[in-house]
This record gives sequence, structure tokens and C-alpha cells, in this order.
Amino acid sequence: MAFLLTFLLLAAGVLSCTEAQEAYSKLSEPYRKGVDLALQQVNNSAVQHHFLFFKSLYKSDVYVSFGTSHFYHNFNLKATRCVRGAVNPDPTKCQFRNDRPLLDCVACYNTLDDDIKPDPKPYIHCIHKPSLTPEVKKKRRDHCDGMNHFTGGATLLTHKRQ
Repeated sequence: MAFLLTFLLLAAGVLSCTEAQEAYSKLSEPYRKGVDLALQQVNNSAVQHHFLFFKSLYKSDVYVSFGTSHFYHNFNLKATRCVRGAVNPDPTKCQFRNDRPLLDCVACYNTLDDDIKPDPKPYIHCIHKPSLTPEVKKKRRDHCDGMNHFTGGATLLTHKRQ
């Protein structure tokens, strides 16, 4: 009986990881690049676990002009059992941990022809879900809204009226 229970739990973990990687692969290229920036930042920081993309919560993109767009992506990362610091681990073999809180991340950035522009610097903010407050959400949104400005006459017509 214990063997069956262990087998079912392992199978559920692999299925969950596979579903999450499928969700990642379904993201369009500009959104994947933003997730990759967040993963690079988180996995190269002082966190104790290796994280992978888990799911998108909210996505928006605004085409400005001449191949320039502004992206906003709110998503979750989840800790895995892969060794922290592993170079290019196989995501299909990194089982998700269910004993750690999710990381709630926001990535906002501007792109030119689907490449992330270095200016303004992309904004990546990740926080453990239990620590996410309305104030943190507002601070993130305000920061990202401040990045969504462009100069030039052709772009003035793309701004929303408030």
C-alpha cells in the first residue's frame, strides 16, 4: 500500500512538472524571454532551491509603433528538487516541491522586434506568495506603468486617455 501511495505521489509530481513545462513552451517568444530573465535572476540569487516556471497569472502587451511593444507578465515560479546551481537541468526531470511557497513574479519590459530592450532596464520582481501584499502589487504596477512611456510624435497617439 505504501509503495502504491509513493508511486502515485511521484507520478503526480512528474505530471505537474510536465504540464508546467508545456505551459512555458506555449508562451510566445517575448513572454518566454521575460520568464527566462526572472529564472536567471532567481536561480542565481541566494535562494536555496532551483525554480522553474509554473503558470501565468496575467499577461498584457501593448504594441506602440515601429516594432516596439511593452510587455507585462505576472506568473508563478515553483521550487523543484533539482540541485540549486545546476547548469541547464532537464526541466522534465525536476520534480516540483509542494513543501515550499510559490514565487509570485512580475516582469515588465520593452521589446523591439521581439528582443528585450536594455533601456529602460527590464523590471523583474519576485516575492514569496505569502509575503505578497496589496502594497507590493501597487508598487509593482506603478513601476511598470512608469516604464510604458515613449517619446516622439508618432507614439503620442498610442497612449490611452485617462
